[in-house]
Amino acid sequence: MRIMAFDYGTKRIGIAVTDPLQLIATSLTTVHPEKIWEFLTDYLQKEEVETFVVGKPLQMDGTASESASHILGFVRKLQKTYPAISVVEVDERFTSKMASAVIAQSGKKKSKRQEKGLVDTVSATIILQTYMDSKTF
Repeated sequence: MRIMAFDYGTKRIGIAVTDPLQLIATSLTTVHPEKIWEFLTDYLQKEEVETFVVGKPLQMDGTASESASHILGFVRKLQKTYPAISVVEVDERFTSKMASAVIAQSGKKKSKRQEKGLVDTVSATIILQTYMDSKTF
């Protein structure tokens, strides 16, 4: 079963998934928040997901950021809509900066590096990898 991670934003949600053996985190896509439930319904008909990982936006001092209320609503709806799938929140501080750095190091042209959807999917992948690294096997 896969693990799916979300970098939630009010304009786009970056999504990443693991392979079925949960060894590798991979960028999947970016979805508009209004389309996320339709996307998940379609995806979950084809693939089994055991855990949702949601990036939790925190301030430098560890308190919730302004966007935390949007994420809380998203997390609650995930839990209510998919009660059999566990939901875990992971600190997402610096993921967008890390994603931009990874994209820059990949040799992409500046126009591609500034593409917000790419940053969001890479951020979701970093969130997923952070979660995977924190799990004890």
